[in-house]
Amino acid sequence: MTLTVWAVEGLPEFRPGDDVPAAIGDALAAAPAGHQPADGDILAVTSKILSKAEGRIVPAAERDAAITAETVRVVATRGQTRIVQNAWGQVMAAAGVDSSNTDDGTVLLLPADPDASARAICTALRDRFGIRVGVVVTDTFGRPWRDGQTDVAIGAAGVRVLDDLRGTVDASGREMHVTQPAVGDEIAAAADLVKGKTGSTPVAVLRGLGRYVTDEIDPAGAQPLIRRADHDMFRLGTDEAWDEGYRAGLQARDDRS
Repeated sequence: MTLTVWAVEGLPEFRPGDDVPAAIGDALAAAPAGHQPADGDILAVTSKILSKAEGRIVPAAERDAAITAETVRVVATRGQTRIVQNAWGQVMAAAGVDSSNTDDGTVLLLPADPDASARAICTALRDRFGIRVGVVVTDTFGRPWRDGQTDVAIGAAGVRVLDDLRGTVDASGREMHVTQPAVGDEIAAAADLVKGKTGSTPVAVLRGLGRYVTDEIDPAGAQPLIRRADHDMFRLGTDEAWDEGYRAGLQARDDRS
């Protein structure tokens, strides 16, 4: 089994109103021999180019207000840093509002609906090239208990992002009860190794993972990767959990009185 990953060359600097699916299709069509689109390819697309094309750009002075507007639940705070959940369930620092790779004096919000963006790209490329491709929209996350950052899937189309192996057996014949490889996140992380953070190559192609490319485009997208808050052992940060417990204790005391 072989996995090949390469960055797509020849993409423009994206601006509001640009047609991202068409630009990606043009770059793929112009690719050299061996890098022409093939059935089973998966594209990893950096979310920033979608944010720019969608006009999800606000003045840097409005960053804090933008984070608040994108937040549906505060998970943890430390100083000025907020870990929050956004409208489609992602838990991340600052709701994904970011000042890197954008014009001075501006910040970027995440795409309004990363799964819908992935579906648009996937549909356009399947129609143009007549092959099955998958698309993963990526963004950079920190992780609990780990230093550094890695790219993860925040949107997807035509890709099985979670490989549920529960009920199967391992090489020793033991049944697996919890194993579900996060294929979407692994695709995003592998692609980031060739896209990088500072270059002008926001799209990568992964070849060799056709077993995860679906015939139909599942509207669930990347949602299967998101753990429900009530299933999360670390649903709140330490300070937030203490405050919640304190309030619950006061309420219990008042109820008894």
